[in-house]
Amino acid sequence: MNTHRSLTTALVLAGALALGACGSMSERDKATAIGAGAGAVGGAVLTGGSALGTVGGAAVGGVIGNQVGKDKK
Repeated sequence: MNTHRSLTTALVLAGALALGACGSMSERDKATAIGAGAGAVGGAVLTGGSALGTVGGAAVGGVIGNQVGKDKK
């Protein structure tokens, strides 16, 4: 039970830190991060959870997000 509580606390803290880091990001940076996240999920789903598919999806999604966010001011 104590391990479960420690893990939950660590995950909540990591999530709070991650959200705090997004405050100073440009629109293009946010689009890149969203694209990488979506690509990672898509790559994992399409390859059955393969690490290579997840990383490849994140890379492709990040590039697409970066290009889409280029036009946003």
